[in-house]
Amino acid sequence: MNETNPLFISVLELRVLCDRLLKHLSEVEGEGVQIERDYFWSIPDEDLYDVYSEPETFTVGQVSESIGHLRALLADESIRPTRHIVWLAEVLRAIGTPAARRAIE
Repeated sequence: MNETNPLFISVLELRVLCDRLLKHLSEVEGEGVQIERDYFWSIPDEDLYDVYSEPETFTVGQVSESIGHLRALLADESIRPTRHIVWLAEVLRAIGTPAARRAIE
C-alpha cells in the first residue's frame, strides 16, 4: 500500500471481525469490562496520520465521554453519526489496553 494505492477494507470483513472479537471478550469477561483509567492522550486529526512530522500538540480525551456519545446514539435514532466510529475506536482501545483496565501500581 502507498499513497497512490489506498487500502480497501470491506465493511463485511470488519463486521465479522467485530463479532468474533466481541464474542471472545464476552467469553473472557462476561457482561462487561471495567475501565480504571478514563483519560488518555489524543493527537489532533490533522497530525495523526502525518508520520513525517512529530505532533506538536496533544490533547486529552476521556473514555467516559466517548462512551457517552455512543450511548446517546443508541438512545436517539435521529442523531446522525459523525465521529462515532472514532469514539467507538477510543472505547475499544481502552478495553484492549491492560493499563486502562486496571490501575498501574
